[in-house]
Amino acid sequence: MRYIFISGGVVSGLGKGITAASIGLLLKTKGFRVTNVKIDMYLNVDAGTIRPQEHGEVFVTQDGLETDQDLGNYERFIHESLHRDNYLTTGQVYKAVIDRERAFGYGGEDVEAIPHVTDEIISRLKKAGQTNHADIVIVELGGTVGEYQNAIFFEASRILHLRKPNQVLHIHVTHLPYLKNIGELKSKPAQQSSHFLNAMGIQADFIVARAETPIDEKRREKLAVFCNLKSEDIISAPDLPNIYQVPLYLNKQHFAEKIIKKLRLKPKGKLLGLKSWEEFSNNIDHPTKTVEIAMIGKYFQTGDYKLSDSYISVIEALHHAGSFHKTKVNITWINSSDLETSPANLTRFDGIIVPQGWGSRGTEGKINAVEISRKKSIPYLGLCFGMQMAVIEFARHEAKLSGANSAEADPNTPHQVIHIMPDQVEYLKKKQYGGTIRLGSWPCVLKPDTLLESLYQEYGRGKNTPWNLTRNLVQERHRHRYEVNNEYRKQLEVAGLIISGTSPDRQLVEAIELKDHPFFIGTQFHPEYISRPLNPHPIFLGFIKACLKKHRLQ
Repeated sequence: MRYIFISGGVVSGLGKGITAASIGLLLKTKGFRVTNVKIDMYLNVDAGTIRPQEHGEVFVTQDGLETDQDLGNYERFIHESLHRDNYLTTGQVYKAVIDRERAFGYGGEDVEAIPHVTDEIISRLKKAGQTNHADIVIVELGGTVGEYQNAIFFEASRILHLRKPNQVLHIHVTHLPYLKNIGELKSKPAQQSSHFLNAMGIQADFIVARAETPIDEKRREKLAVFCNLKSEDIISAPDLPNIYQVPLYLNKQHFAEKIIKKLRLKPKGKLLGLKSWEEFSNNIDHPTKTVEIAMIGKYFQTGDYKLSDSYISVIEALHHAGSFHKTKVNITWINSSDLETSPANLTRFDGIIVPQGWGSRGTEGKINAVEISRKKSIPYLGLCFGMQMAVIEFARHEAKLSGANSAEADPNTPHQVIHIMPDQVEYLKKKQYGGTIRLGSWPCVLKPDTLLESLYQEYGRGKNTPWNLTRNLVQERHRHRYEVNNEYRKQLEVAGLIISGTSPDRQLVEAIELKDHPFFIGTQFHPEYISRPLNPHPIFLGFIKACLKKHRLQ
């Protein structure tokens, strides 16, 4: 098994995750089984209790771990479902070491950062490779080089390289800023971050030079000299129109071949090809149609800035479906709290999405958006919390359950059409919030002759699809603590709500829809988690198709 460590320098947000995912894709085109691991330096055991504005989207693996959003990018690029072993945090590692020490697992030794913590890290990386049957483990080191809190992971990579010198590579992703007043890229920050790495006893095998534009030969040579590398080991990575072009751009520089050579490996038969990937990326860049989508959320406002990372899987699922339909998907971000006081003109949009969320803030704004969508025949997609908001709106205005709400938003509502799942009550009483909600992949039974079932039948067939359609059963990923209250199911159905997906025992409502509407679907699960570039999710494909139809009618 080989290991590739990917670190970052100068600033965060350069695209280490996309670089790691792209390398994974390229190595698969050479026939190698790969797996990607993300290391976060936080003391959190997982990402489940971190605010989305702080850390971006929480991505859930099929086996139910709440992780960093980079795992979503990994899955989308290498077209594989990853596991809890693919995500490490400082909290996980320290907790394991301390628990072992308390159980006398170290036999009375002084427990120290080196070797005990570093050995725990290395053993977890090996396990990730074994779990995924990987030839190559690609490890993204969170943060930037030189930070105090991630140093122990760099040290683990150094020790692993010392033990297995021909089986470990280090790739450093660093920034070359473009100074407009001078009119050139400056390489000094990249040099300094490389020197930080050297000071830790690590020599990068490659430098990925992130910049607004491709690096020129002069900058390449300067980096090579001052960072102790050959010129051909400096890889240019400029800003590109979309992230799916990154592996194609790296491939033109024969990056995979260079990595394989340094790892002393020989190419095998292809596990993935790039032709379909090129077509997919080309459709994103050269659409023939356009739709306008309103995204009604509350986790994108941070200070004076609006960030989309909280909903990144939804955005990418829309791009996947858009590429399939050769359609550009324009997204307008609307804060749900604003809809409570000054409703926006949502009728100008071709579709409305209410994505995931928690708590009471902004719920009435989301319910208002659902009502407009339902009454004005605007295609609607409700995801998790968005499905719950749709049930509440329908209960109030069609089932005549005045004041209906979710127990989460209003514990005193006279009609708890959305209530806490029974097994969750004790967790909340004991304040056991982390990792206790309904997580991971669960089966959903599709109701025959519904829009939901027709979408999976039309778009969801084929081998190796993440949802694994088998007759009328699919596998979808979840992350929720509240569900539709079964006491109200009959009333809602009599009023016209269609329950189009349930758990196999029919105890949990997994999806709802409406008749006589262009497209109105809500899912308790998160279809966006398993949408992939070469396998767009059926629900998003159907949604974009409906949006296109509305756009043509306007």
